[in-house]
Amino acid sequence: MSAEKKYDAAIQAEHVDDAVVTDKVEAAAKAATEVAHELSLWDAVKAFPMAIFWCLMVSMCVIMEGYDTILIGNFYAYPEFAKKYGQFVDQKGRHQLSAAWQAGLGNASQVGCFFGVVATGYLVTRFGQKRILLAALVVLSCFIFVTFFARDIVMLLVGQFLCGLPWGVFVACAPAYASEVLPMRLRVFFTSWTNMCFIIGQLIAAGVLAGLVTRPDEWGYRIPFALQWMWPVFLIPALCFAPESPWHLVRVGRHDAARASLVRLQRQSTVSARLSPETTLAEIIHTNDTEVQLSAGTSYLDCFRGTELRRTEIACVVFGGQVLSGSSFAYNSTYFFQQVGLDTTQTYYLNTGGTAMALVGTLVSWFALMPFFGRRTIYLFGMAAMSTTLFVIGILNVWNAQQAVGYAQAVLTLVWTFVFQLSAGQLGFAIPAEIGSTRLRQKTICLARNSYYVVSIVSQVLQPYFMNPSELNLKGYTGFVWGSTAFCVFVWAFFRLPESRGRTYEELDILFARGTPTRKFATAKVDVSEGDLVTA
Repeated sequence: MSAEKKYDAAIQAEHVDDAVVTDKVEAAAKAATEVAHELSLWDAVKAFPMAIFWCLMVSMCVIMEGYDTILIGNFYAYPEFAKKYGQFVDQKGRHQLSAAWQAGLGNASQVGCFFGVVATGYLVTRFGQKRILLAALVVLSCFIFVTFFARDIVMLLVGQFLCGLPWGVFVACAPAYASEVLPMRLRVFFTSWTNMCFIIGQLIAAGVLAGLVTRPDEWGYRIPFALQWMWPVFLIPALCFAPESPWHLVRVGRHDAARASLVRLQRQSTVSARLSPETTLAEIIHTNDTEVQLSAGTSYLDCFRGTELRRTEIACVVFGGQVLSGSSFAYNSTYFFQQVGLDTTQTYYLNTGGTAMALVGTLVSWFALMPFFGRRTIYLFGMAAMSTTLFVIGILNVWNAQQAVGYAQAVLTLVWTFVFQLSAGQLGFAIPAEIGSTRLRQKTICLARNSYYVVSIVSQVLQPYFMNPSELNLKGYTGFVWGSTAFCVFVWAFFRLPESRGRTYEELDILFARGTPTRKFATAKVDVSEGDLVTA
């Protein structure tokens, strides 16, 4: 067999041992790495339109979790909902849920998401992302019945927990899928698109709530639950045609299927000797083999061994930092608006405006920050700005008897929301999706997302006690609490968060394997073909 034919056969085989074949694969992988660095943003968009399309479709599953996160939290101040499920009436004659039930309902879906994410790490390894996503959509369609027909708050809590299980699948699969079907140049935009889908879901929910807040019957809160059925009806038939991740197919030894998937992802008119499904496949095989040599396994325990421990730490703290930056307090802060004296109508209009600000912040981040600045730089400046904003909200609470101060605090939460989406909101999805090794990517994302849920559950338990009139009633002083946690994350990021912008997955593997210091990631030079590293 000729060397050329041996190479063609190599990308279809599970093991690559022949020296000639190995050299061919390495040469193709090196070419693919060079092209990844040379490819402009516009050229990447033109070459991979179908990869972009399928990333958008898969991430749309996350809209449902974003929709629910704002739905339940804002129902606490929703008159008809509080009348149906509330436990007491306050001094102003308004129905209220107790702090305990607020915490329970707020956390029920997140507890379900936690278990859904854990299961995703195992299931995707065996079945791939496509089949797991489709199964989760079918299951969700059934569980929505429980929340829609909930007769009491206990049944509603159970329904929220059950819906959380498939939501956990969606949020774990979406960034992993995007990171595995797109070229490096597009990676940060479409892993963070998952965050955009959260915002779209929240914006839909805010609009629905603002439109129904004056409705004087139970349909004021049942209609928002029913609208969740429209997503599975649309997404299930669409995702039946989605290509499976080529990285997953290589990991399970199905190289022929991986090549077929890559053919579907790249526009045929852009195929060349240096940018083709074959060279991309060679890069995937070479990266996978490199990680096998670096002892990167595929179990959850492997995420805590050797150099993977550092990568897991980064992914988990970055994702958990979304909550520690103050999101439980300042993001979608309808209940806070109510407690500082704004009426129900003002509250929901401000909430809708805040969600719109989040959408604008995301777009500004995409077009004005991500193409020009590194992940580390954006994250550090964003966390510092959010910490400062929260401290100012706390200081203003000294004069909380004045209505103008309440408006000022409300406006500052909108400023915080804008900065959050410029930085931690976007990068909380993008960094974990690229920082783990490819063989452990799905499990690294699962661990990172679950670190988010653990921190979020703790914060959701504490936040009602900070704000509830029958508990601590801190109002704006809560800004001091979350401002302090945001500052702690800033300090951690300064010393521990490396720069991953402009790095292929194999380059990241080498940088972590060599123990490159955090602040030298941006300048370190890597020769993938020789595995040689020189720090500048």
